[in-house]
Amino acid sequence: MQQPEEKKKFVRDKFASISSRYDLLNSLLSFQVDRYWRWKTTRQLSRFPEGAVLDLCAGTLPLSLELTRQQKKRRVLAVDFCEDMLRSGVKTLPTDDRRNRIFPVCGDGEEIPAPNNTFWGCTVAFGVRNLSQTQQGLNEMYRVLRPGGKLLVLEFSRPTNPIIKPLYNFYLNKVLPKIAGLVSGDKEAYEYLASSIAAFYEPKELLQMIRAAGFSSAEHKPLTFGIVTLYIGVK
Repeated sequence: MQQPEEKKKFVRDKFASISSRYDLLNSLLSFQVDRYWRWKTTRQLSRFPEGAVLDLCAGTLPLSLELTRQQKKRRVLAVDFCEDMLRSGVKTLPTDDRRNRIFPVCGDGEEIPAPNNTFWGCTVAFGVRNLSQTQQGLNEMYRVLRPGGKLLVLEFSRPTNPIIKPLYNFYLNKVLPKIAGLVSGDKEAYEYLASSIAAFYEPKELLQMIRAAGFSSAEHKPLTFGIVTLYIGVK
């Protein structure tokens, strides 16, 4: 098992190596369903149209863009510990006003660079799985949320449907790494994707950890046959 600092370095290096092709591969490999997942996640924050939102593990900023698209006065602090991913995202920001409402910061999700009780929402899309200390990261998310604020974790999960499960496993373990390796030049990064999904917590386990961080209300919603799960917590 990798030590926390070893995992951080490995994940940072892998994401840096694929940063320029990351958005293309996401759309290609998910058949653009990832757009629906982000839309569905962001809709959960409709109660907070103007408050500041934290997009943690923001990567190339696709969720930050959706957050600011849905609400025209919302400001987003976009934090990621891989500077190359943020830089790739900044290069492709649209020229409209969203560019002025997204604030990219290179920082660690386990030591979030923000004061207590700052944000009305905290979103994490496909990033909790990459934290080296998951509970520490969830504790930090709770700390920076305002009372009444909402945590939204969008993460890959393992389908249980007997028809979908073998098809998904074959695609994830055999097809996806080969295609992604050809496009990105780093097959290992997408082999890590498959192995990290297989090793990640079951939904009930992650819910327990969200509650342990202090969230008084926590639930989860499977999306697209359980390929991904949306976890919702309220402070």
